[in-house]
Amino acid sequence: MHSSVYIIWLIIILTTVILIILLISQVYKVKGLKGELEKTKKSIDEMDEQAKLILRTDLELNKTHEELDRKMTSINALQNISRAISTTLEETQIFKSIREYHIKDMGFEKALVFLWDQEEKKFSLNLSLGYPQEKIDPIINFVNANKDYYLLLIKREMPITLYSKNEDRTVKDKIMKALDVGNFIISPILPKEGSKGLMFVGTGRLDTAKEEGDDESIAILANQLGQSLENARLFEKTWAAQQELEKRVEERTRELSRVLEEVNTISKRKTDFVSSVSHELRTPLTSIKGYASLLLSGKFGALPEDVKLRLAKLNNHTDELVQFINDLLDISRIESGKVAMQQGRCDIKKMVDEVSDLLSILLKEKRIEFSYSIAEDAKYVLADAAQIKRVFINIINNALKFTTEQGKITLKSCSTPEGIQIDIADNGCGMPEEAQNKIFEEFYRVDNLINQQLRGTGLGLTLVKNIIEAHKGRIWVKSYPGQGSTFSFLLPPAA
Repeated sequence: MHSSVYIIWLIIILTTVILIILLISQVYKVKGLKGELEKTKKSIDEMDEQAKLILRTDLELNKTHEELDRKMTSINALQNISRAISTTLEETQIFKSIREYHIKDMGFEKALVFLWDQEEKKFSLNLSLGYPQEKIDPIINFVNANKDYYLLLIKREMPITLYSKNEDRTVKDKIMKALDVGNFIISPILPKEGSKGLMFVGTGRLDTAKEEGDDESIAILANQLGQSLENARLFEKTWAAQQELEKRVEERTRELSRVLEEVNTISKRKTDFVSSVSHELRTPLTSIKGYASLLLSGKFGALPEDVKLRLAKLNNHTDELVQFINDLLDISRIESGKVAMQQGRCDIKKMVDEVSDLLSILLKEKRIEFSYSIAEDAKYVLADAAQIKRVFINIINNALKFTTEQGKITLKSCSTPEGIQIDIADNGCGMPEEAQNKIFEEFYRVDNLINQQLRGTGLGLTLVKNIIEAHKGRIWVKSYPGQGSTFSFLLPPAA
């Protein structure tokens, strides 16, 4: 019995121990589960925070993306407006180039542009977008009723917004009420030329807050408007000046044409007169010379020596007068185009040799050395040989007159892009610069001692100039007092 009781108690004790062990094991498991639960809760909390952070970041990114899209749209709109207003130089077309969708793309619903009229002393409306017609006149009246304030804004050259701290709230409220907006930006338009003005943009909804930087975009737009207005006004001024200049040029051209016609008429009358008088003079001069020659020949009897001397002088003077008349006739004929140049292939060396032979006696008398040099590529010219020989004779004869004994006269030819250039130089007395500009004029003679002692008509170089120009060439002179002169002229080359 005792053993049965012992066994029972042993079983109870063992069961109790097992239960206690199991209980302790469960307690530890519960503690472990509780720890795991806390870790899981903590992880879930962390995941919740991360989810919230991700959500906030996503919202911010979406907001940033939307803002970037809005700004890109605004920049594109600004670029489109800039392109539109820069393609015209007419002031009225500048404002017509700005459309309502441009302003909406920049994030605004309404726009106004006012320019100050200095003569009328008031603001004029040049652009209105987003406003019904019945609102326009009240807005214009409001702006002009407060023109001193808006002129001050222009003078300050700074844009203002609803959030500008240095602006009175009462003034802002009046602007919003009068212009029917909940938010606005006003930016001055400041061209350097002409009247200045203001650009207003706004939104009609009171809850629409404009982003930072919108005032800068509107300031850029206002600045571009000012630049375009300045360009248009400068173009208008330039165009008006050009029109006035063209008008004056046209009037002056008509006047010059009339004067030229009168000059041509006078010149023709002069030429006709010279030609007529010259012809009339040649007949009596021929008779005088004929009678003088007959008297000198002794056919009417012997003459005293002093009478012969006087008749010889008369004969010489008659020759000079005939030469003078011939030169006048030649000049008038060439000027009137009555003398046609018989142009052909002429050998310069041959013509110079003939002229040198003709003037050889005069060259020997003054012991003047004459030499020439003809370049290989400048031997032949297309010219009237008889007329060009007259040119050589006149220029060389002129050089003989103003070159002292034992002097030098040289002639050379060379080829230039303009034609064959012939230079005839002497080491005579030369001439001042002012004389070089007049030397080819009719009857002009340089005022020097030699001309005071020698007779001359002042027509030789005029004739030379006319002959050269009749060959489509030109002639000029370079000279220095005491160092001689060089006469140069151009003639067309012969093939």
